[in-house]
Amino acid sequence: MKELRNIAIIAHVDHGKTTLVDKILYQCNLFKEHQEKEELILDNNDLEKERGITIVSKNVSVEYKGTKINIIDTPGHADFGGEVERVLNMADGVLLLVDAFEGPMPQTRYVLGKAISLGLKPLVVINKVDKENCRPEEVHEMVFDLMFNLDATEEQLDFPAIYGSAKNGWMSADWKDEKTDVTYLLDQVIEHVPSPPVKEGSLQLQITSIDYSSFIGRIAIGRVARGSVKTGQQIALVKRDGSVAKAKIKELYTFSGLGKAKTDQVNCGDLCALSGVENFDIGDTVADPENPEGMAPIAIDEPTMSMLFTINNSPFFGQEGDYVTSRHLRDRLFKETEKNLALKVEETDSPDSYVVYGRGILHLSVLIETMRREGYEFQIGKPRVIVKEIDGKKHEPVELLSIDVPETASGKIIEAVTQRKGEMTTMEPKGDLMHLEFDIPSRGIIGLRTTVLNSSAGEAIMTHRFVKFDAWKGDIPSRNKGVLIVHEDGTTIPFAMNKLQDRGRFFLPPGMPVYEGQICGEHIRDNDLMVNVVKTKKLTNMRSSGADDKVKLAPPTIFSLEQAMEYIDEDEYIEVTPKNIRLRKILLKEHERKRAGNKALA
Repeated sequence: MKELRNIAIIAHVDHGKTTLVDKILYQCNLFKEHQEKEELILDNNDLEKERGITIVSKNVSVEYKGTKINIIDTPGHADFGGEVERVLNMADGVLLLVDAFEGPMPQTRYVLGKAISLGLKPLVVINKVDKENCRPEEVHEMVFDLMFNLDATEEQLDFPAIYGSAKNGWMSADWKDEKTDVTYLLDQVIEHVPSPPVKEGSLQLQITSIDYSSFIGRIAIGRVARGSVKTGQQIALVKRDGSVAKAKIKELYTFSGLGKAKTDQVNCGDLCALSGVENFDIGDTVADPENPEGMAPIAIDEPTMSMLFTINNSPFFGQEGDYVTSRHLRDRLFKETEKNLALKVEETDSPDSYVVYGRGILHLSVLIETMRREGYEFQIGKPRVIVKEIDGKKHEPVELLSIDVPETASGKIIEAVTQRKGEMTTMEPKGDLMHLEFDIPSRGIIGLRTTVLNSSAGEAIMTHRFVKFDAWKGDIPSRNKGVLIVHEDGTTIPFAMNKLQDRGRFFLPPGMPVYEGQICGEHIRDNDLMVNVVKTKKLTNMRSSGADDKVKLAPPTIFSLEQAMEYIDEDEYIEVTPKNIRLRKILLKEHERKRAGNKALA
C-alpha cells in the first residue's frame, strides 16, 4: 500500500484555491494540454466559470514522490456551507489559503472554525504575494490571531506558513524568494499532514457525498474509516434513524487525477466511490452485515431562506422552455435534494407550486440558473427568511456582514445598513479601504447589494455569513418606489416609451414583446402606475413615420437574476425561462389587483 495523505483546501471566495489545485495537477504531470491553453480544469461547469466561484466540491488525486495525495476542493461561499462541512470529514489536514492583501475574510473564518473543531491540522498558504500592496507578514499575524480566537490547540497553532502565487505557479518558504514550481507546498503536505489512521476491524465507511451517473445511477462517495471494502462484498447500510438495509457492492472506484479508476479493494483511510447501494442518504454508514455499526451522523446546516416555485402561467407560457408542466418542476426539484444537502422542498396546497428552502439568495439563484439552462420554465416569488418560535418569541436568522469600501463612501453605507437594522461591530482601516462589520438580520441583506454598489460606485466588496437565530428585530423598510405596469399586450415602441421617460426608469429596451400586468420599469413615486408602452404614432399625411428617429431613450436597467430576486415585492413574481427573466404582478388584470387590495384593507 502506498503512503496516503487526505487534504481539503479551504479559503474565502476568489482567494485562489481552484487555481492552486490546477497548478498542483500540472506539477504532477497531469493535464499538460490544458496548461498550454491556460484552461481551468476544476471549475468545469458553465456557471462556475462565469461566476468564478466553486459551487460543488471536487475530489482530485495526484501522486508525488510515491505518495498518493487526495485533494478535496471546497466551495468558499457560506451559502454552500452544507458542502464544506461534510467534505472536511474526509480530510486529515487542511490547506488554509489566504489572500496576501485581504487577509482572513468572514467565510475563511466560518470554514476554518469547522476544520479546527474537527481537530484537523492546518497548513497556511499565503497566496497572491505578487500583488503590489500585499502585506504577507501582517496577514500571517492575522491568521494566528484568528486561530487563537477559534480555540485552536497548541499543535494547530504551530502551523507551517507557505508563501507564493498560485497564478504564477510557485510556492516558497519566503515570499521574497520566488521559485519556479509548487513542489515546496507538496513537500510540506507530506511532512506535516498525518497519514490517515489505519483501524483494523469490520468495515465502516460514512457516505459524505453523492455522485450521479446516467448509466449506474447514484454513486456513494466516502472515506473508509475502518477495515477495507471489496467489489462484490455484502454490506449493511445503517441509516440515520438506526434502521439497517442489506446490499451488495457492484463496482468500486478510487480517485485518480480528475476521474475515477476501477479497483477491487480500497483500504482504510482512502477515499472511494461505490455503486450498487440503493436509497442511501448523506451521513449513512456502509458497515459489515454481521455486525452493523453506524457512525455519528453528520450535522447539516439548516436553511435560512425560502422561495415559492410555481409553473409559468403568463401569456408567454411554453414559448421558450422545454419543461413547463408541474410534473417536470416537481421531479427536477426533488432530484436536486438528493445531492444538494442544504436544500429542502415542500409541497403546498396547490398542485402547481412548491416551497424551496435554501441557505441564501446565492444558493437558490444557482439552482434557478441551472434549471433555466436545462430548459425549464417556471416562476418564483419573493425570497422570505425562515422565522422560528423559540420560547414563545419570534426569532429570525442573523448574519455577519462585512463590507470593504473606500473611505469616502463609508458614511452612506453605514446609514443604509443601520436603516435595515444592522448593528456595527467593527470599523477599521485596511490599506486604502475601510473595513466595516455588522450584525444584520437576513431580511436586511435582501436588496442591500445594489444599494452598496451604487453608494460606492461599484468599489465595495460585500460578504456575509449566517451566525445564529436571534430575536425579531422589527420592521425593515423595503422598496420605496412603485413600478410601471404594462397596460396591454404588444411590443414596446420607442415613441410611447419616450413620452413616459419622466415617469420613471425602464427595465426593458424598445422592441420587446410584453403582456398586460408585466413590470416594465420603476415609477418615480411610491405607487404603481399602469402605462401604455405599446402605443404607436398615429400617421396622417401631415406626419411621416420616419420622424421617430430623433427619440432618445435612457438605457434600460437590466437586472441579473439575483438583483431581480432582491427587487420584487410580495405581490410580484419573476418569470424565468431559458431566454428571459421577466418581472410581473401575480395578478395580471388591474381590476383583480384592486379587488385584492380592497380585501386586504378590509
